[in-house]
Amino acid sequence: MTVLLVVLGAAVGAPLRYLLDRTVQARHDSAFPWGTFTVNLIGSYLLGALVGGAHATPGPVTALLGTGLCGALTTYSTFSYETLRLLTTRARGLAVLNVLASVAGGLGAAYAGLVTATAIWS
Repeated sequence: MTVLLVVLGAAVGAPLRYLLDRTVQARHDSAFPWGTFTVNLIGSYLLGALVGGAHATPGPVTALLGTGLCGALTTYSTFSYETLRLLTTRARGLAVLNVLASVAGGLGAAYAGLVTATAIWS
């Protein structure tokens, strides 16, 4: 049953990632991968919120939303590819910015989700 919940969450998360990525990137005339950056921050926030509310979240919900939805919504492989693409096109500054902003932003978003959920469930 848990595997099916993960599959269901991923079936929603993957197309959502694609649609959000394309929508955000279309609004920016920049080589910086704003779409991937945005979906990774959203997914980090959501996962942080799930962790923060873990005592109130049943295991199957965590499998559905944490592993399935957030796992398919966020994308380390695309982040890596886009960073390498920036490096090979000599946009080194944007590549470094992508790494630093993605790591700091992802951790910050996860922490904000954790704090938000903790405040709601406390």
